[in-house]
Amino acid sequence: MSIVFPAESNSISSDFKKDYWGSLFGPSEALALLEFAESNDGFVLYIARDIKHFDEINKSLAFFKKNTEILSFASWEVLAFDHFSPHPDIVSARLSTLAKLSSIESGIIVTTIEALSQRICPRDFINKYSLKLKKNQTLEIDSFIENLVKIGYRRVTTVMEQGEFSLKGALIDMYPMGAKTPYRIDLFDNEIDSIRSFDPSSQRSIEVIDEIQLLPAREFASDKASIDIFKKNYLSEFDNSDGFIYTEVSEGRYPGGIEFYLPLFFETTDTLFDYIPDNSVIAFQKGLSESIDIQSEELLERFNYCQNSLERLPLAVNKVFLNSNDFFTALKKKKQIQIQAPKVLKDGGLDFKSSILPPVKIDAEANKPLNKLFSFIQRFNGRTLIVCESEGRQSVLNDLLSSYELKAQECLGWMDFLNQDSKICITHASLSEGVVFEKIAVITENNLFGQDAVKQQRRRRAKHKDFDEAIKSLVEIQLGDPVVHEHYGVGRYLGLISRSFDGNQQDFISVEYANGSKLMVPITSLNLISRYTGVSADNAPLHKLGSQQWTKAKRKAAESLYDVAAELLEIYAKRESQKGFSYPKPNDSYSSFVSSFAFEETPDQIKTMDDVLLDMQSEKPMDRLVCGDVGFGKTEIAMRAAFLAVESGKQVAILVPTTLLANQHYQTFTDRFSKFPIVIKSLSRFQSAKEQTQIKSDLKQGKIDIVVGTHKLIQGGISYKNLGLIIIDEEHRFGVKQKESLKKIRGQSDILTMTATPIPRSLNMALGSLRELSIIASPPAKRTAIQTFVDVWDKNTITEACSRELHRGGQIFVVHNDIDTIDNMAESLKDLMPNIQIRIAHGQMPSKELEQIMTDFYHQRFQLLVCTTIIETGIDIPSANTIIINNAQNFGLAQLHQLRGRVGRSHHKAYAYLVIKSHQSITENAKKRLDAIASLEELGAGFMLANHDLEIRGAGDLLGENQSGKISEIGFNLYHDLLKRTIHAIKNNYKLDIKDASLEEVEINPGIACIIPETYLPDVHERLILYKRIASAEHEDDLKELKVEMIDRFGILPEPTQNLFESSSLKNLSLEKGILKINIYDEKAEITLKDNNSVDTSKIIKLIQTQPQQFQLKNQKTLVFREEMEADKFRIRKISNIIKSLT
Repeated sequence: MSIVFPAESNSISSDFKKDYWGSLFGPSEALALLEFAESNDGFVLYIARDIKHFDEINKSLAFFKKNTEILSFASWEVLAFDHFSPHPDIVSARLSTLAKLSSIESGIIVTTIEALSQRICPRDFINKYSLKLKKNQTLEIDSFIENLVKIGYRRVTTVMEQGEFSLKGALIDMYPMGAKTPYRIDLFDNEIDSIRSFDPSSQRSIEVIDEIQLLPAREFASDKASIDIFKKNYLSEFDNSDGFIYTEVSEGRYPGGIEFYLPLFFETTDTLFDYIPDNSVIAFQKGLSESIDIQSEELLERFNYCQNSLERLPLAVNKVFLNSNDFFTALKKKKQIQIQAPKVLKDGGLDFKSSILPPVKIDAEANKPLNKLFSFIQRFNGRTLIVCESEGRQSVLNDLLSSYELKAQECLGWMDFLNQDSKICITHASLSEGVVFEKIAVITENNLFGQDAVKQQRRRRAKHKDFDEAIKSLVEIQLGDPVVHEHYGVGRYLGLISRSFDGNQQDFISVEYANGSKLMVPITSLNLISRYTGVSADNAPLHKLGSQQWTKAKRKAAESLYDVAAELLEIYAKRESQKGFSYPKPNDSYSSFVSSFAFEETPDQIKTMDDVLLDMQSEKPMDRLVCGDVGFGKTEIAMRAAFLAVESGKQVAILVPTTLLANQHYQTFTDRFSKFPIVIKSLSRFQSAKEQTQIKSDLKQGKIDIVVGTHKLIQGGISYKNLGLIIIDEEHRFGVKQKESLKKIRGQSDILTMTATPIPRSLNMALGSLRELSIIASPPAKRTAIQTFVDVWDKNTITEACSRELHRGGQIFVVHNDIDTIDNMAESLKDLMPNIQIRIAHGQMPSKELEQIMTDFYHQRFQLLVCTTIIETGIDIPSANTIIINNAQNFGLAQLHQLRGRVGRSHHKAYAYLVIKSHQSITENAKKRLDAIASLEELGAGFMLANHDLEIRGAGDLLGENQSGKISEIGFNLYHDLLKRTIHAIKNNYKLDIKDASLEEVEINPGIACIIPETYLPDVHERLILYKRIASAEHEDDLKELKVEMIDRFGILPEPTQNLFESSSLKNLSLEKGILKINIYDEKAEITLKDNNSVDTSKIIKLIQTQPQQFQLKNQKTLVFREEMEADKFRIRKISNIIKSLT
């Protein structure tokens, strides 16, 4: 059944060379291509104008698709001759498409002009360099690894991205190009025992697979033959071998941007034209030759610019891209279809059955908002399908329609709609424009609401990480870093060292103290060691072994901590003693609110929400800090808490630092709550004085449920009828005064604080268990880390950064935090790039103008925004993925992180340029801040940054400033531990003795090797982290979970590692029972008890009396057990059983 094709023609005559299609509006060209492809054999290659058009046509094809295979061959999304390589996802998708082209016979391929004119690998390349693996296949590890490197895979310690592999004993982890997940290959001798897919974030297995195909990791090979061809071609092209690129490739290294030298790796290259069969049809929109001319000019301009770099001369343009003559020669060999929106005036052209959708926009101000839609549906003699952005939006719109007696039937998509007969249907999919066919009208959310439909897509990722552990762990430790040993003080970390005692291999951490003394710490005592945080590493103390210096420092800190703890406890006792409101359990309407969330929650979001619900249901007032990186979904947590509060008849105040953010939160909340009878208002300078007075009056009378605003909300002059919940967003932006006002409210209302980078004091309080802390550390899928550069202002770098972003259809933030010179900044950027549309935004603008500028930027009506730090808080613009921060040395760490978090909110590679005046003029602290932000490119880095901030600024007192000396002497982690223990002691009415304040150490010498062998896990860093985790595991269940994880990630545990787990288990048991030391020899074991232990003395006496040959007592405290001991873990287990029998 044809919907868009004219009745007289649904196929193409075999003798035509070029056909013309007209009257194709909006997404109708996608449907026309699909109907054409279904009734004709062979491929249709569609050429999109640019990256934005490429995305649009792909979305439309996915929407209308029936059975046709749709492939895409994207541009690299970097500038021609760039020094950056394309994102691995893009390379992976391109190689996957090229591989499929040889195995399928028909379908639609979507590409861009740039990608089609690129010279790419020859057709035999993918088959020649692909590998297939299946279960029970024989695999010679060394030659297989060699082959992987040949086809461009990178060896890493942990596999996270496509094109990576790692070898761990008999396990090979790899992430093939074109695959959705990485795979773990388990070898038994030289045979593949199993292939399992695994989750890159948790590194845990998902399911068993029978066979996989490995495509090459790059679009060129890196074996010896290819490198020889490269060298030969390079010399004939440039006639010298001094260049940077020549040297790097000769050494087997492939710098960023190597892809633009791809033709040199082959004797001949092909283009996408060569990959498709001769009977293929090529479709494109009118104006192709003009677009080709523009591209040729741009390529020439880039080539001339890059020729200035003598280090890496670019290849001639026609060696990398087809020139326009070659392009059209290749095009003319194939059948062509030229598509246009207007009617075709040529003879033999086809005019299709589609037309522009008349205006149907919902007018919220009018008496009958849906009037235009109403009259269109009544006039239209056919069926209507309404397409929403998301499931949540679909239910909101459906409710709106039914309130005006328009009944829309829900359907699953286009094919489901065709199979139904309801006059109006509604679905959700990604489609930006509507269109009218003869008997069907498609209306999208954009048509109904204008461009203001909310577009946000977030998806799941990753298991929860314990960040309390991250701060104490050794994750980021490097040689020479200061570490704290709880019994000996602050020293310097010298690495992991293996020593052999009595023929048994043991691992130790080597720590250097004053005067060059070294301390060897057994790995079972790693729980006593933590990273030193307090002051910067250069100023950290270095204690002397065997002196009283450390004991004194610790005692002093413990004594002063007593006062701090008492004062903190007073604040919190007040909160605990005040009875707050206990919210009822969530009901059905809460469940329907949760289900209308259009995205999949991350595991951390679910955990945090559960914590918040428990806090709200308890009788004491809530005070929870939610710490999550920028864009990880904190707002949804706030919305659910607000919903529960309003359902229980309470009012909610949402406190934000800027009017701009107040406006954005107001929009987001209004959208999210639109299907519930909840009154939401915003109170900021965007409202007139009259509106503000009305809102204050309504708040007092209880007519408003949720109010969003700046600090005005908590200062005098505003009273609430029944305030139940205060949500504070971006907590680090509020000053002391506002926080004082908040303190007065604390204890009366529930408080939920949200931030990406908590200020050190809040972090201190949360880590001291004085405020509940939730961490959202799992990013939504496809968020990639931000590439960060620190450099002085350079016109060429700035131009290139902007061009790279515009080339892929994106937008740019330029942060210039000086209102007096912001106009000059915009002018100088305009001079640099005359063709770019630039606007300015700052806090002193009239509010309506500022609001309009931000709306225009969101909807991509201009490309570059020069602004002050007004964008720092929460503005969400997914298409902006480059930020340039001028005078970055003047910003604090939290500010830099927040600003950088404005980009990288989609799956595109994001770039942050921190521009400084000069490397010489910046202060030591500013340099450290910039280094910290440049080094933490991973997602979820906000919390780590807060810890760096603790180091740069000093942790500061929890209540005042006099504590920082104590912290710098003993380090923040131990300070935090002692504080926890002091608070626990005061709560339980006993005074903490400094001896008790130290963690007890149990000495266990099992007489057999207890290590993670290097052959099992070669990466020292990874071994160190696991040693720390095993030593810190306090419960049997934690050890079991760790065991399962290690077997899954690295293979069956070797015997010494099994011994290590048994030994840790024995250590935990000994701690619990009050045992000081255990020595196990080949023919006996000695168990030494502490003074205060929980061992039953009568049972010891009974053993000695009934079995005197085996059991004896030595010096009142040591039980000697004589028996021949096994040489494996069972000797440790035997002692565990004896201890258990004594209690």
